[in-house]
Amino acid sequence: MDNGASSYHRFLDGDDSGFVEIIKQYKDGLILYLSGITGNVHLAEDLAEDTFVKIITKKPGFSGRSTFKTWLYAIGRNVAKDYLRRHKNMVEISREELCEIKSDEQLLEKVYIKEEEKIELHRAMDKLSTDYRQVLWLCYFEELSCKEAARVMGKSVHNIETMLYRARKSLRSQLDKEGFVYEGL
Repeated sequence: MDNGASSYHRFLDGDDSGFVEIIKQYKDGLILYLSGITGNVHLAEDLAEDTFVKIITKKPGFSGRSTFKTWLYAIGRNVAKDYLRRHKNMVEISREELCEIKSDEQLLEKVYIKEEEKIELHRAMDKLSTDYRQVLWLCYFEELSCKEAARVMGKSVHNIETMLYRARKSLRSQLDKEGFVYEGL
């Protein structure tokens, strides 16, 4: 009988130090073996622990038809296969990927907030006069200069500058009524 088998039989007879010997003797090798199955040493450590817990709680019989090590590794392989089967649809990600995802979420949130601001801005602009909406649209959304907006609207540059000032003031007032603060004004 090999050393692992005798330690296991001592454990089954009530000597807990027998199982401590098994863990000391086989833990590292079992982790390396399971790491080859899973491709992840941290997961392999957890699965090795699960293997030992399974042996402690279930106390499966060891028949001696193989070496104790072979028997132990077979149990570990089954624990790993069960885990991989249960978690086959789960995707494991690294810290770097997690940071990227978090960054993407923050970017998505900023884009969403920006879109919400635009919607609120357009709602407030709809309540302004046609000329105010038009001058704001041309100067801010189409990014035309006052001179270019004056040509489009058929007005003087001075008239457009005055109208733009009043349109911004009116829009701010409308946004304030709605409890919305827009940084772009």
